[in-house]
Amino acid sequence: MKLVDIEAVEPGQTLGRTIFSANGTVLLSAGVQLTVFMISTLKRLGVTMVYISDPMFQDVTIEEVLSETTKHAVIKQMSEAFDALRSGKPFNAKAISMSVNQLLEDVMRNQNVLVQLSDIRTADNAMYIHAMNVCMMSTLVGLNMGLNMIQLKELAIGALLHDIGKLDAPEREKEEGRFHHAWRGFEMLKMKREYSLLSAHVAFQHHEWVNGTGQPRGLTGDEIHLYSKIVAVANTYDNLLYDLSEGKRILPHEAIERLNALSETQLDRSVLIEFLRIVSVYPNGISVRLSNRQTGVVVGQHRGLPGRPIVRVIDKSGDEAIGATEIDLSQHPTIFIEAVLL
Repeated sequence: MKLVDIEAVEPGQTLGRTIFSANGTVLLSAGVQLTVFMISTLKRLGVTMVYISDPMFQDVTIEEVLSETTKHAVIKQMSEAFDALRSGKPFNAKAISMSVNQLLEDVMRNQNVLVQLSDIRTADNAMYIHAMNVCMMSTLVGLNMGLNMIQLKELAIGALLHDIGKLDAPEREKEEGRFHHAWRGFEMLKMKREYSLLSAHVAFQHHEWVNGTGQPRGLTGDEIHLYSKIVAVANTYDNLLYDLSEGKRILPHEAIERLNALSETQLDRSVLIEFLRIVSVYPNGISVRLSNRQTGVVVGQHRGLPGRPIVRVIDKSGDEAIGATEIDLSQHPTIFIEAVLL
């Protein structure tokens, strides 16, 4: 399958990956043949990219840290919790905790899998997928930094609920101090006796920057808890990739460049180093142009060399595909990815 801009999708093409609705149910299943109505509906829902099945890349899959079952459970519980809060009711802390346990099991099982954020987002499900991804990436980083299971659970709960204060935040041009969603999230989570106070501090501090220019309290360096430093990196990365609020989207390699530029100003360098070890720079299914002027699709990854994937180039005679050649960039040090093609 290939990752394709929604504007380039044509009726009759086959969806390569399932799209979830806001409550965790399936909106469109992988394998469905797309119609004009489906494509226009996806555009209306805010979908910008989709995975499409392609005969020349049928074997290309995306190795996932989280299973479909876990994703469904986490999104469902997040949806139910946020719906309860919007209605002025308490959310089910135990149910959230159980879904976090399920997520942690997947992370422990697949801790050597490079992160490729491939779930298709809509305006309705973006908040939940964002929370799930920040949680998953944060726990992977925490695991690599030697946190034990109790600490990972505290980190995971805080990461999953880091934006909970947005539900209770007033509409303001600029969030500051006690009006910032981070402060409001802390006030909400510290009342949950089921959770560690450190989980509440993740919500409190995830917008604090190491140079003291963050919100809501302008903390610096060691005043910011490690959990919050981890979530700050994961949160910034996911926001860079999928900023649906402004209709912008940048690619993983561009987001990583921006993260590096924020090292030791906004983001903790030691955390950032560990984060860059878990993410795929060029995810499977993305089309690229190589420095030798060939174009192809990324079909494989290297754990230790995330910027040097395997690229499949289609050999053609005119417009007809006659075969394929795979170029493993880890074995060809003089060939580089020059551009990502969408």
